[in-house]
Amino acid sequence: MSATTEPGTKSVPLQITEDEAAVYDRQIRLWGLEAQQRMRNATILVVRLKGVATEAIKNIVLAGIGTLIIMDSENVSEEDLGAGFFFRDEDVGKKRVDVAKARIQSLNPLVTVQTMTEPTLLEAESLDALVMTVDLVCVTDFDREGLFRINEVCRRFKKPFYAGGTFGLLGYIFCDLLKHDYIAPDRSAPKEATKNIKNTLVYSPMYEGLNHKWSGLTRKQTRELNPAVVFTVLALWEYESKHGRLPDDPKTSSDLDNFALAFLAKAEVNKQAITAIPRDLIETIAVTAAHEISPVCAVVGGMLAQDILKALAAREAPIANFFTFDGSTGGGTVCRLNMP
Repeated sequence: MSATTEPGTKSVPLQITEDEAAVYDRQIRLWGLEAQQRMRNATILVVRLKGVATEAIKNIVLAGIGTLIIMDSENVSEEDLGAGFFFRDEDVGKKRVDVAKARIQSLNPLVTVQTMTEPTLLEAESLDALVMTVDLVCVTDFDREGLFRINEVCRRFKKPFYAGGTFGLLGYIFCDLLKHDYIAPDRSAPKEATKNIKNTLVYSPMYEGLNHKWSGLTRKQTRELNPAVVFTVLALWEYESKHGRLPDDPKTSSDLDNFALAFLAKAEVNKQAITAIPRDLIETIAVTAAHEISPVCAVVGGMLAQDILKALAAREAPIANFFTFDGSTGGGTVCRLNMP
């Protein structure tokens, strides 16, 4: 991937200097010089600077990407101080990206950090122009329709897309890497003849992925994917779409339950594995979904960053394609949704 300057133009790829090679020595030994070079020339757009983005940004900046662009029009709130370690008490009321920029830059002066605060940049032609100038887009803690829309723009311009976020104790990552080639060890080869082979994954857009049919899976296969968490996340997006906000009251549990049941039926989930979302999960999420829980943000943001770096380095298989995390158990699962 190459660094970008003006919309529609590409700059000459930067070569890693000796000083940079010393800084990134451990990673170069892990991934190789070519992979580090790709990261060095990557421009990544991150939309919204909440808890998950904070953790992801820390990791990708330390890893040595070329340019980070952060788009967020909101001010720091008191609740942001919990999971947003780039913020301080005195920052409340100020623009998130304005107060965080210098602290992010200090993590790695070799990375260029740019910020944007104008919300109209995510609209129509402005969004097109912005996506054209980057190599990968990561949108965090965003509404479902907005994710669909940005994913569609990324597809038109052939840009990899990540979505990640948390709903209280639950977290998720969805990725659409289009047609993604990567190098990984050949697991079928004898240990004494270990070699790397090229693999290809073909992804689906988020809209198609979330409409995946679960029919054909056995009871065991279905349970291993932890559908209760998956369909609770889908129900939360639906609630937000219908009400314009996330639930934060026990009285909302019946709505969440109904939405989840509808999605379970539509997806034709094996009824021997699950017929309803556990009541305790629904009741817990009904009062916590609108709030950030720092350890959950750390886990999801860390995994999000790790997968972005995998995609850039083209080493090892990235998520394919929907990861969900349950903070109450500490477990996560990956579901392959509408992928070949």
